[in-house]
Amino acid sequence: MLERWITSQEKRRLARDTNRRVLPFEWGAEFIEARNGSDDPRRILDEYVGWAMKNSEEFFRHVPTVEFHFDGRHLTFPSQIESPYPENNTVFARYYPSKQLSSRKKIRPAVIVMPQWNGDFDAHVALAQLFARFGISALRLSMPYHDSRKPPHLERSDYMVSSNIGRTLQASRQAVLDVKRAADWLLGQGFNRIAVMGTSIGSSVAFLAFAHDPRFAAAIFNHGSSYFGDVVWTGITTQHVRQGIESHLTQDQLRHYWSPISPFPFIRRLKQNPRKMLIVSAEYDLSFLPCFSQDVFREYEAHGIPFELQLMPCGHYTLGTFPFKWWVAGRMVRFLRKHLLSPQTVS
Repeated sequence: MLERWITSQEKRRLARDTNRRVLPFEWGAEFIEARNGSDDPRRILDEYVGWAMKNSEEFFRHVPTVEFHFDGRHLTFPSQIESPYPENNTVFARYYPSKQLSSRKKIRPAVIVMPQWNGDFDAHVALAQLFARFGISALRLSMPYHDSRKPPHLERSDYMVSSNIGRTLQASRQAVLDVKRAADWLLGQGFNRIAVMGTSIGSSVAFLAFAHDPRFAAAIFNHGSSYFGDVVWTGITTQHVRQGIESHLTQDQLRHYWSPISPFPFIRRLKQNPRKMLIVSAEYDLSFLPCFSQDVFREYEAHGIPFELQLMPCGHYTLGTFPFKWWVAGRMVRFLRKHLLSPQTVS
């Protein structure tokens, strides 16, 4: 009974957005750094993906910048990746400082917050404010092609996830590098315990940053899944993206091309430096199918990597509605307070 009701709610909320467009398939080799002199875009993508999977440290290595501009509320800085769209190349974030001071003056916690795909300008602002209210300063980060970073000809943030294979690779990589530069700024402000939190595609970006940056002490993955390509292929929210791809690639091929921006291949990296993680998963998720989330849980367990799991009796969209969103928000606050404000020695 509950599952049927949740499913109907998910489909009803999906139908609210009537501006989804099926974009033409493109390899997008011009959006990546070619590893050879070939003019065959498929070969360029194949070699690039192979290189990225073997050299993920280099793929996600960020170059620090000193060009931070902060007015007390808004932070901007140049993105490390320069896309063809000028608006997208400046990172925008809003800062919500906590007015609560830790009883241990050496502890200064903060969290980087990333909303879901196509989240509007105010998405997750309330959550960032909640973190700040309970002692964790928050930096709400706008991802590539979102908010003020969206080119004017777009209605939606289509270029973050689309049937352009190379541009989608570049967008998620850009997002990870943006998170790392945001962490640089927080560390420069004196924060010494930093977490990263993301929802939906923000969860994927958060994981990739967490797995490739030991500076993050904790992470929250709100909707966790295994492979980027599998989510796009099977999820109800991305069927318009699949329609632009499926006459050119199979599901297995798409999984291969987007494996460098997928969490699953990099889970074992966490064995090297285990840290605190909270995964939130929805039992009736039609966008991030539960079978893929279960694959993630099994992979963690196979490698002996500890994590906390919050399983919710709802779906992808309904997790953002009452009462589920308040339950999860409270769980996230408790998690961050426990692991960022603990009495461990901070150097």
